[in-house]
Amino acid sequence: MAPVINTVVSSGMRIDTAWRSLATMDASWREEDDHLVRELSFADFAGAMAFVNRVADAAEAVDHHPDIFVHGWNKVTLTLQTHTAGAVTDADHALAETIDGLTGSG
Repeated sequence: MAPVINTVVSSGMRIDTAWRSLATMDASWREEDDHLVRELSFADFAGAMAFVNRVADAAEAVDHHPDIFVHGWNKVTLTLQTHTAGAVTDADHALAETIDGLTGSG
């Protein structure tokens, strides 16, 4: 059973969110300032952009969109947070697991 994390958002409303275990996701995901973050490197710019497009398609399919930062010529940083909750939720963990499938890891 997943632990329950109690989060208080700025409105003072309490949100109880059951978090998925980080153990089910690729080990390169990390929690940072109420976000899930993963950095990836690719062989070239075209590979990085092809991956970004796969992530965009997957995110659009579930109407949950990560922040995507393409930098250097082959690096992508993904940041996940449910903005309405101001925290990481099951939706973020589910999208992270989907993204893991797009990279062949996880």
